[in-house]
This record gives sequence, structure tokens and C-alpha cells, in this order.
Amino acid sequence: MKIERAKGTKDVPPQEEIVKQEILDSLKTVFKLYGFSPLETPILERIETLTAKYTGGSEITKEIFKLSDQGGRNLGLRYDLTVPLARFVAMNPTIKLPFKRYQIGLAFRDGPIKLGRYREFWQCDVDIVGSKSMLADSECVKLTFEFFKSIGLKTFIEINNRKILDGIMESLEIPEKERNNVIIVIDKLKKVPLEDVKKELKQKGLYDKQIKQLLDIFGMEGNNAEKISNLRKIIKSDKGYDGLDELEQIFKYVKNKDLIFKISLARGLDYYTGTVFEAFTQDESVMRSSLAGGGRYDNMIGGLIGNADMPAVGIAFGVDTIIDALKASNKLKAKKTVTKVFVIPIKAEKESIKLADNLRKQGINAEVDIMGRGISKNLDYANSLDIPFVVFIGKKELKAKKFKLRDMISGKESLLSESSLIKRLKE
Repeated sequence: MKIERAKGTKDVPPQEEIVKQEILDSLKTVFKLYGFSPLETPILERIETLTAKYTGGSEITKEIFKLSDQGGRNLGLRYDLTVPLARFVAMNPTIKLPFKRYQIGLAFRDGPIKLGRYREFWQCDVDIVGSKSMLADSECVKLTFEFFKSIGLKTFIEINNRKILDGIMESLEIPEKERNNVIIVIDKLKKVPLEDVKKELKQKGLYDKQIKQLLDIFGMEGNNAEKISNLRKIIKSDKGYDGLDELEQIFKYVKNKDLIFKISLARGLDYYTGTVFEAFTQDESVMRSSLAGGGRYDNMIGGLIGNADMPAVGIAFGVDTIIDALKASNKLKAKKTVTKVFVIPIKAEKESIKLADNLRKQGINAEVDIMGRGISKNLDYANSLDIPFVVFIGKKELKAKKFKLRDMISGKESLLSESSLIKRLKE
């Protein structure tokens, strides 16, 4: 039997898992700064929830991992954290609004595999339920910039509004029943060759003139204000104007040159109703994979409740793609262990264990030899894991009531009392 992982999954060794946990801690810190509280929902959902109207649409529901339980109920693995949130809010109608929550967990999609895309992946979502104000959308954008700055990754955010896309297609007289399908195709502009996009649009029933007009609009150049001004001359519908007004409000609230109006940005999920945004690293080697993405989905929760008005907006961060981006940008500082100090007993196991326990009580990550190895092999072990400090405890140290600390980077050794040792390791 050949031992293999399931396709589209990966093992995360300690040196990467440590970094991942640090990224998650950074995300939680930023989320809490903006007043978001944690929520946990099940990985398993009823299939009718995952495929309900206003959820992911056909492009994503075909990627659901489906199964059934022993009672014959049809279930699926969640493909994101947004649909479970919508179900949670629908089941808790007395929840206080605005409901601001974050959730970190695994999601699953049985889709194509490439760099930055896996079938099992971590998502970290923040969502605001209950507010129609563009202040909510702006908070999502601002905290995204703040997080990426905190981990030293240069990014930009593309932003659009689905109402603008609807307004463009209405102006070009594209039939309403085809608009969602056209949006899904347009969303591929960055991912597939232009000729393939033209071919797909033609298959959707668009005329050559309409296709040319669409691509001319999506290829429009200029700064954010110029694009909005030009679109006001093209769009003829109130819905399209609303989208432009909402976008202008966000640019008013978020002053950042790396927030870019991308007219072709659609995000393929059917549930988006307004603002949509995606974050990318400025490193071109991983440009095609978004690091975070989201938008406004005002109909999903209401649809589950029964047409009740329940606006919502949020953004999801892809931890795996963020790690890939850090690697590509040479910003991934791998750590082989979380241990800060390794205690080596020299015929002083009892005293070594006591010291390690005391260090842990002080919040210092400490490890003690449990293999009964000699000094040389223990030093090799500490070196192999890049443990920054080693403490020796032997007869001389016990007699002096002090401990020998070695800095494994400089090689410098110091004989310290326990209090001085703790102070040094806390620096």
C-alpha cells in the first residue's frame, strides 16, 4: 500500500504551523481592535442550506463535498464560513444588531488545484450583519490593510460594486436572465486568456458589439475618480448609479492609494449584491491568487429567514495563500520550534525539571532533556531546532546555586541566579 495524502490537501510541518498560528494571532488582534467577537459553526451543514437560494450559486455548489449520515440525511462540507453564518443568524432572530463576528476554521471545495488553491483550506472571516451603511464596508477594507501591514506584506485591494456591473449590462441591453452568467465569465478576465473570455461570452448569447463594448468598459484606464466619472456617462439605471454612489462613499472613508477601482471585479459567487473586494500581494509571482476577498450580501440571510431584510458585509482571509505569498516574498521566517530555552541536566534531573517548571510559570517556553543524552548530543539537538538558549545544571552550578546560560547564537555563557536567568530570558 502506497501511503499518500488526499489530493488537494497538505501537511503543515511545525516550522510552518508556528508561522500560521502567528498569522492567526495577528488576524485575531486586528479583528478584536475593530470590535469583532468569535463564533464557531459546524463543518457539516445540511445540503439544502449550502445550496439554498442566495448562497454560492452553481459555480461553487458543484464543488461541494457531499455525504449522508446513517439517518439518510444529505449533508455537505461547508465551502466557506459565510453560509454557516447566515444560517446561524437566521436561527437566532433576537440577536443584537449590528452583529460583528469573526470565525476561523476549515472549509472544503472539490475544485481544481493550483498554487494557492487547495481542497481543504483555512478561512478567517469577519462579517458585519445588520448595517446597510458603507461605513461597514469601509471597516472591512481598513482592517484588511491594517492586517497586511502588521505582517509586513505589501498588498493592494481591488474593489467594485455588483450594482455597477448590473448597470453596465442593463445599459448594453444584456438580458437580465443572462447577467449572473456573464458576471461569472467576466470574473475570469484576470485568470484566463482574453480570447477564451470572448468565446464564453458569445456562448452566453452576447453579440460581437456587446462583447466589444463590455471589454472596452472593463479595460477603461484612469484613477478611481476618473473611472467613476466616465461610468456615470455610460450607465443609465438607478441601480448602477447607486453602486457608483456607494463606491464613492467608501473612497471617502478609506484614504489609501492601494485601494483600486477594478471595473471587471465580480467575484463569482451569486450571493453578492453590492460591494465586492479582493486583496492581492504586490509580488507578481502570486498575483493570480487573492489573499482575501469578500463583499456585501444583503439577500442571503433574509432569504433563509423568509425575505426579511438583513443586510450583511464581510471579508475572508485565506491563510494558506497568505503563507504562499510570504514565501514568495521571502518574508516567511520559519521557526523549527516554539522552545526558547533547553535545559540540559548533568546528573541533576530533579533540579532540571524544577527549573523548567519555574521557567514555564514565568511564561518562558522551556524544554528539558527527556532522552538521557550526553551534553554533546543535547547541544546538537538544540542546534538542529535553532533553540536560542541552553541552560546547563550540574554539580558546579548546584554548589554555586546558579545556572549556566549559553546564548546559542553568540556562544556567550553566563553564570546566573534563577531570578537573573528569568530576567535574561524575558528580554
